[in-house]
Amino acid sequence: MASVSLSRRFEPAKLMRLADGLAVATAISVPWSTSATLILMALWLIALIPTLSWAEVRRELLTPAGGLPVLLVVLGVAGMLWADVSLHERWKGLDSFLKLLVIPLLFIQFRRSDNAERVLGGFALSCVVLLVASYVMVLWPHPVRLFSNDFGVPVKSGPSQSGEFVTCIFGFTYLAYDAVVRRQWRWMFALAFVMLAMLANILFVATSRTALLIIFVLLALFALKQLRWRDTLILFAATAALLVVAWFSSPYLRERTTQAWTDYQSYVASDARNSSGERIEFAKRSIAFIKEAPFIGHGTGTIPSLFAKATAGQDGAMGSMTTNPHNQTFAVAIQLGLLGALVLWAMWLAHLWLFRSGGLIEWIGLVLVVQNIVGSLLNSHLFDFLQGWIYVIGVGVAGGAALKRRAADTQRTP
Repeated sequence: MASVSLSRRFEPAKLMRLADGLAVATAISVPWSTSATLILMALWLIALIPTLSWAEVRRELLTPAGGLPVLLVVLGVAGMLWADVSLHERWKGLDSFLKLLVIPLLFIQFRRSDNAERVLGGFALSCVVLLVASYVMVLWPHPVRLFSNDFGVPVKSGPSQSGEFVTCIFGFTYLAYDAVVRRQWRWMFALAFVMLAMLANILFVATSRTALLIIFVLLALFALKQLRWRDTLILFAATAALLVVAWFSSPYLRERTTQAWTDYQSYVASDARNSSGERIEFAKRSIAFIKEAPFIGHGTGTIPSLFAKATAGQDGAMGSMTTNPHNQTFAVAIQLGLLGALVLWAMWLAHLWLFRSGGLIEWIGLVLVVQNIVGSLLNSHLFDFLQGWIYVIGVGVAGGAALKRRAADTQRTP
């Protein structure tokens, strides 16, 4: 009798519902807490794994979108064999890759679940709450402190916060445009208000130069995917006008955008140690490391030791030590060579292809992939905790839903 009761308690249908709920909770936690995200992901795995079948796992592993992330992890494991660093450093390097294993599992889950929009909506609502908390800190800066010392940033960092808002802005952009088409004006104005509040936060409170670049790329992508040429002209005229107003009304925005050029001039003139100079040196050294081991790299976890040896005894920007080359392709190629970089880009292209169709879910997936690719030109976003998990969860959930819809369309086609 006890065994029967236990089997009923852990019926696959109940576990699948629990896994869906935990996926929603994880998405809500991502903007706020690293620890909560990891705990909820562990609970999600415990709930999901008993519901999986080998046929489902095999199906995803044999597709480019599901198999290439796993292949990149496998290369990361193999890279531990030829890395000339301690076992601890090898494991620490592998940790950056492991989250990619979640992508095919989410594909499986959301091929059979109807709750993908709840997961993505949970993340969006969590970011709206973060937006409110940010403005509370702006209005009452002294008595309000959460887990960040940055002005107007309740948790984590300004670039992280602005990146999350960019993701939401372009998800809401699709919904707002759809509301215009359907003449749902109240819904459109509500979305526009939230979008403008997030954009104002990026421009006046926590500006990220990477986020600004991503905004321009995603605007062009939205125009290409959704708008007629006349609407595109209106969109870019409105954007230009908004930027002019923001530029002249936000000293903070002007300082953040011009600082890159002044830092570069200081670096060229005197090897000054600043953000621009350090990034240039990171790129130079990364290319040199890749040339030393072009095919299979130096091994997993070797980035810190390579930079430590290269910067020993150096001053200024040339002496800047890092564990992060601030470019995702470099971060993979240094460790796994051009082979690893090829798999990385093949994965990105496979995920772009996955979201080639129209629809809200496909648009959100496309935004996440493009944002990660563009951001990874200036950062190692897949290996960063926040941006990496946003990519993994977002692409996994949206990809599973897109695959489910595609399979249903195929069945309906005579």
